[in-house]
Amino acid sequence: MTEEKVKTPAAKAVKTKLRATGINKTFKRDGTETSVLENVELEVAQGEFLCLLGPSGCGKSTLLNICAGFLSPTTGTVTIDGEPVTGPDPRRIFVFQERGVFPWLTVEGNIAFGLAKLSKAEQAERIAHYIKMVGLQGFEKAYPQELSGGMKQRLEVARALAVNPDMLFLDEPFGALDSITRLIMRGELLRIWEAERKTIIFVTHDIEEAVQLADRVVVMSARPATIQTIVEIDIEHPRDISSPRYLELRDGIFNEIGLAHKI
Repeated sequence: MTEEKVKTPAAKAVKTKLRATGINKTFKRDGTETSVLENVELEVAQGEFLCLLGPSGCGKSTLLNICAGFLSPTTGTVTIDGEPVTGPDPRRIFVFQERGVFPWLTVEGNIAFGLAKLSKAEQAERIAHYIKMVGLQGFEKAYPQELSGGMKQRLEVARALAVNPDMLFLDEPFGALDSITRLIMRGELLRIWEAERKTIIFVTHDIEEAVQLADRVVVMSARPATIQTIVEIDIEHPRDISSPRYLELRDGIFNEIGLAHKI
C-alpha cells in the first residue's frame, strides 16, 4: 500500500493520520431537519496540531465528535490510520470545555484513572511523569476543589496523556478560563505537545488562540458548515504575537470571516 502524505509547516511530508471524506450531518427534531455540516473534506497529518475555527454554533464540535467517533455522519466517512472510525476508541481521548476531572479523586487518583492494566510500579512512574510535566508537583494528594481553574485544566490534560493516547480531541478546553489563565494554558499545552508530539485537533472560536497554537487553522463557515479555507501558520514556536507575519496571518483570518473592519 502506498503511504499517503500531507504537507504541514512542521513537517514537509508525513503520514496522513485522519481523513474525513464527504462529511454531511443532519439533525432531525420535531419533524424538522437541520443541516449542520455540508460536504466536509479534511486531512490531518501524524503529529499535527490542527485548529478548527469558526463562529459559535457553526458545527465545529459536531465535526470533532464525528472524528472522535461519538457521532456518526449522515453521509461520509472518517478514517484514522486508514481504518474506519465506527465509535469511540480508548486510544483517542476527548477533552471537553466543561472540566471532567473526578471530584472524589485526588490529583494522583485522577491521573491513575484508566491505568488499571499497568503494574503498581508502572502506574506510579507514569503518574509522577505527568504530574511533573504539567507542573502539579506538591499537589499529588489534593482534590479538584482545592485547585484553581487552570490547575484543574492541566490535570485533565495530564489524565488524558497518561493513558498514552494516539490522538487528542479538545473542544474549547480553555473557554471557561480567564484571559491570563488561558494564555498560560496555551503555553502549557504547546510545551506538552512539543514533548509528546501527539496528533491534536483543537476546536476554538478564538482567532488569536488558533494562530498561537496551530500548524494549520481550518476556517469553517456558518451553518451548514463547510471548510471555507485552510491557513498554514508558518511561524516557529514560541510565536511572537507582535511580529509582522503573525499579524498578517491573524488579520488574514479576520478578513476571511468578514471581521477585518469590525474590530
